[in-house]
Amino acid sequence: MEQQKKDVLRETDAQSIRLAKTLLRTARFGALAVLDPATGAPLASRVGVATDMDGTPIILISMLAAHTGSLIADPRCSLLVGEPGKGDALAHPRMTLACRATRLERGTEDQARAERRYLNRNPKAKLYVGLGDFSFFRLEVERASLNGGFGKAYLLERTDLIADNAINAALADSEQSALDHMNTEHLDAIAIYAHHYAKAAGDGWVLTGFDAEGMDLVSGDLTERVFFPKPLATQQDLRMTLVEMAKAGRAAGQTQE
Repeated sequence: MEQQKKDVLRETDAQSIRLAKTLLRTARFGALAVLDPATGAPLASRVGVATDMDGTPIILISMLAAHTGSLIADPRCSLLVGEPGKGDALAHPRMTLACRATRLERGTEDQARAERRYLNRNPKAKLYVGLGDFSFFRLEVERASLNGGFGKAYLLERTDLIADNAINAALADSEQSALDHMNTEHLDAIAIYAHHYAKAAGDGWVLTGFDAEGMDLVSGDLTERVFFPKPLATQQDLRMTLVEMAKAGRAAGQTQE
């Protein structure tokens, strides 16, 4: 039986890791499963999702919700991400993350960064983010199960998903100013990132996040992930990478015309 289980799984490779990171970085919501402390039974609910600089999922939940009390009593949980499209919902990629929840204390640097990045992804949460009964939690990833579609099952480790890059802290300090600048002054370049690199359709694309490995974009309810050609080595690499990607994308578009 154990051998049959192993035979079902495919070897984790660069392509599966890229898919897993894309599912995580583009998630706007997910199904959170916790353990009810009173019964020990699983309890699932829908939560809004964003990611921290390193890719760790961030959720914002009310202390009045049953799943919040469960997380405080037992931090073990799982998060399912991946949106179904047309046709068979089971034919679309999804991933279940096994995590341990950590509540972020108000007034800390980690909480401020989580709030900023969460609101960039989920701006409607501004209506209740300041209410006293809401708290941010980081869901520290331990492992993940990726289903890329029929016959495409993978097991991933934390290191496959979480990017503990040395520049994370420095990049976080300058991220918002870079986002504001790009979204105000360079919407033409953002359109190139969306259309050329993400193969996305439509207009109105804006940037919601930078990290060492790539950028996140949204247009209404649509989300996209664009990876950099190579991870940033220094904070200063961000501007040069964005300029070079816009230039390459613009040249490719002119060639196709």
